[in-house]
Amino acid sequence: MLETIVIRERDFGTPVSLQTEMVTLTIDGQRCTVPAGTSVMRAAAESGVNIPKLCATDSVEAFGSCRLCLVEIQGRRGYPASCTTPVEEGMVVRTETPKLHDLRRNVMELYISDHPLDCLTCPANGNCELQDMAGQVGLRNVRYGFDGANHLSDPTDASNPYFSYDASKCIVCSRCVRACEEVQGTFALTITGKGFDSRVTAGQHEDFIDSECVSCGACVQACPTATLTEKTVIDMGQPEHAVVTTCAYCGVGCGFKAEMKGEQVVRMVPWKDGQANRGHSCVKGRFAWGYATHKDRITKPMIRANIQDPWREVSWDEAIQYAASEIKRIQAKYGRNSVGGLTSSRCTNEETYLVQKLVRAAFGTNNVDTCARVCHSPTGYGLKVTLGESAGTQTFDSVMHTDVVIVIGANPSAAHPVFASRLKKRLRQGAKLIVIDPRQTELVDSPHIKADYHLPLRPGTNTAMLTALAHVIATEGLIAEDFVKERCEIPAFEQWRAFVSQPENSPEAMQGVTGVPAEDIRNAARLFATGGNGSIYYGLGVTEHSQGSTTVMAIANLAMATGNVGREGVGVNPLRGQNNVQGSCDMGSFPHELPGYRHVSDNVVRAQFEEAWGVSIQPEPGLRIPNMFDAALEGSFKALYCQGEDIAQSDPNTQHVEAALSAMECIIVQDIFLNETAKFAHVFLPGSSFLEKDGTFTNAERRISRVRKVMEPMGGYADWEATCLLSKALGYPMNYSHPSEIMDEIARLTPTFTGVSFARIEELGGSVQWPCNEQAPEGTPIMHTDAFVRGKGKFMITQYIPTDERSTRKFPLLLTTGRILSQYNVGAQTRRTDNNMWHSADVLEIHPQDAEDRGVNQGDWVAIQSRVGETVLRADVTERIQPGVVYTTFHFPESGANVVTTDSSDWATNCPEYKVTAVQVRKVTQTSDWQKEWSSFTGTQLALLRASSQEAIEQP
Repeated sequence: MLETIVIRERDFGTPVSLQTEMVTLTIDGQRCTVPAGTSVMRAAAESGVNIPKLCATDSVEAFGSCRLCLVEIQGRRGYPASCTTPVEEGMVVRTETPKLHDLRRNVMELYISDHPLDCLTCPANGNCELQDMAGQVGLRNVRYGFDGANHLSDPTDASNPYFSYDASKCIVCSRCVRACEEVQGTFALTITGKGFDSRVTAGQHEDFIDSECVSCGACVQACPTATLTEKTVIDMGQPEHAVVTTCAYCGVGCGFKAEMKGEQVVRMVPWKDGQANRGHSCVKGRFAWGYATHKDRITKPMIRANIQDPWREVSWDEAIQYAASEIKRIQAKYGRNSVGGLTSSRCTNEETYLVQKLVRAAFGTNNVDTCARVCHSPTGYGLKVTLGESAGTQTFDSVMHTDVVIVIGANPSAAHPVFASRLKKRLRQGAKLIVIDPRQTELVDSPHIKADYHLPLRPGTNTAMLTALAHVIATEGLIAEDFVKERCEIPAFEQWRAFVSQPENSPEAMQGVTGVPAEDIRNAARLFATGGNGSIYYGLGVTEHSQGSTTVMAIANLAMATGNVGREGVGVNPLRGQNNVQGSCDMGSFPHELPGYRHVSDNVVRAQFEEAWGVSIQPEPGLRIPNMFDAALEGSFKALYCQGEDIAQSDPNTQHVEAALSAMECIIVQDIFLNETAKFAHVFLPGSSFLEKDGTFTNAERRISRVRKVMEPMGGYADWEATCLLSKALGYPMNYSHPSEIMDEIARLTPTFTGVSFARIEELGGSVQWPCNEQAPEGTPIMHTDAFVRGKGKFMITQYIPTDERSTRKFPLLLTTGRILSQYNVGAQTRRTDNNMWHSADVLEIHPQDAEDRGVNQGDWVAIQSRVGETVLRADVTERIQPGVVYTTFHFPESGANVVTTDSSDWATNCPEYKVTAVQVRKVTQTSDWQKEWSSFTGTQLALLRASSQEAIEQP
């Protein structure tokens, strides 16, 4: 069972060998058979023989420096290190002899002679490999004394907010350095000096905080002593038990061990058996979990009749009854469709399923939507049309088999860092890389990584770029004709080939549109089509455009045309932004679809749910989020149940959103903090963090993973329980005793989930990828292997249509947005952690040429004005961004990034065009008093202030 596991997982010393040839050898008289390439150390460990070690760990390649793991091999001279010695057929190994015992004890004696003897007060006491190995080799005394040269007075670097580096305890095993290189790929640490003077250093920097370290925790995890230790462990002591759960940040879905004392989290440690992360993590999942018990948590329900009134704390019963009475009143006055709900990509599948069920069964309307509307709804539409399923095709492991990678509209190093580490590892092994992005991201050029082609296209021209790439492949005879003939609809393919082959779609014709030299486009296309396994990874830089759905279809076209679908190392891979954005879509959160992406107009499908739920369901799609806003301003939409979503900060054209929220008569917000949307709410229900709930998340690779409760909900109820309370008060009881029962209902009603249950997930090692059913009882790691889900793949015409958001004399620059590593989405979680040390405010990146034209210097206040609004940010003058383009993040509400983004959206799904906004930038003087007051204003006051900012800001 994975509910509670031991703190210390088995370490086999060296990584597993993936070779298929098997080798048989004898270790201490015991025969064992292992894959060729396995180290003697790992072979011994798998046979139950633990050879002493310090520099070896199974997360990095063998190093052979500590000399503790020496063994005797029959027929060989000397005492080879077992970690660096591969097994051979017929090899006879002895791991315990008197001579080996003496050698190991002498080596350990040297280590201990230069190590503090403070075990009883050391934070690693009881969980220290050096301590364990001293016991294992039988060390009883140190003959050398402690008066000679040593490192016992070396200083401690406590500059990092999450861990300390105590140099006096360092044994220079290099595990931290190798983890930084091999696992994370940042190369921030190194060994300086020689011999006795060898020490671990943070590159050329004196301390960790100023180095290239990204605080992923790989070095801390690899350290065998207390040299690198989490500050929470130093403060709280060693944990006593662990619970396996799933990270609640990005769509990678990392498995973690929540290591606990009672109900108090001591630390979050990446789970070695986590199939999405393989024992790695990033700064957010590893360290930025303190928000879960932050003082800002709202733990009591609150209500108010008017948003100008103060909040009044009430009991759960009063809050639920008030919310239900308001929904009933509004529907009686304005009609059944005057209310709706929003599900959350932060919540579990089970909780999301219940919210859409609440809206459809208790509210009696299809007015339900989710934040995927504003991020990856074009993924669902584009992939459904072309391939037949609204999800990515591969596992994250698949990238280790790719030969050529296209990364378009994504910055995985910032937004999906654990996947980025695996991608960079493959690139260091020799895979080729094509980056299509207006901005020079870390993947373009960083330590040991350099893109073969960076195509810095103008924002809004993704479709033009992909069509130009397809033109080269089609006109130069690079199409995988056999694959297309066997797997795709030929009439649609022939129409597509004729379309992309037109001269107006050539790289030369599109060069003026994209701003990228035609020769670079041609060479990149040739590389992708001829370089072997080709994979495409994309993010919000693809979907959040007026042609988002078109671009997704263009990506699918490119993959099919080159035969790069249906096996390892290839595929179409959307990098989902939030922990459960895939799951929120799977669970039927869109107004036109029931769970499993089945349309509400399908009589057979609708009848299944009506029978199961005991209600009638409307056959017509309900309102999307933008439609809800418009209807609110028109007076026909009056109430909203919003669980775990901050639309006032995250959605575009803030003034429009705030006006719509202000027009509603009842907004019910269920969250852990008073967010920007709560400023317009009439009922606030305390939410629960991922540490306080049971359920599942579904990540970007369709992996359904368990979320396990490690503490009781601070607000009294998990989110699913609160939804059930509201539903019951509305006259529609939903009776579940545990989230596992909700998943059982999902499985009964959703064909791709029929084989999914909590028990089955447990049996399969903690996760399973849908579809999981009779045809795929152990899940589906790779989609479309023999045939596409829709049968034959369908090529789609992808005519480039310029966005309405284009630069003009009044607004000559194009604003695009994205994420940064240390902060997450609207920042509600990460802003309440020490991650603020790295990024405490949103800034505007601007090219030196554009800055000089406007008299802007590094750090100046600048006003950014679009046709819908204006806000003020600090300037970051950098060549990461190209001339004519500016860039910012959206993690801080006071920055107001979405004040300037417009309501322009994708033609098929209404996904907002966050990535292209025509703006003007000018230098301003921002008074300190105004900045101090900014955070205290209500949403309405902020909107008015921003709208009148021309009067409030003085030109220098």
